[in-house]
Amino acid sequence: MRNENELGTMTHLGKKTAYGFDYDPSLLECFPNKHPGNDYFVKFNCPEFTSLCPITGQPDFAAVYISYVPDERMVESKSLKLYLFSFRNHGDFHEDCMNIIMKDLIKLMDPKYIEVWGKFLPRGGLSIDPYCNYGRPGTKWEEMAWQRLSQHDMYPEKIDNR
Repeated sequence: MRNENELGTMTHLGKKTAYGFDYDPSLLECFPNKHPGNDYFVKFNCPEFTSLCPITGQPDFAAVYISYVPDERMVESKSLKLYLFSFRNHGDFHEDCMNIIMKDLIKLMDPKYIEVWGKFLPRGGLSIDPYCNYGRPGTKWEEMAWQRLSQHDMYPEKIDNR
């Protein structure tokens, strides 16, 4: 993972895209938040996430939602796309993939708050929707993380909206 200090040092942005097919957190890049004194959410929706079942090798498909409250650094979107694509041949359980993504983004940005939610398509008649979050310890964000986790998905969606 690269912590870049200036927008002009991004290595992926504005260049021809070369896709890797193996999990690679070094693809992630960040840039300075111009509004670190403001609390606001940034949300990414990745409706075409794929990974592999670690047991059968079958593909798993999901919509992944990443929301975070930045502090000093923000993730650069093209690097995030390349990073998420790098899970294509990665064999791990759904829950592991979402926690890995969250932890890699915490390491990169040190956000005030972050949550990652994977809504996987059913395979074998069962869908799995892991949700994980983090609030910076010792801050109001730690309490918010617990509140959101403890009340997460109290009103789940209908099956017909997948």
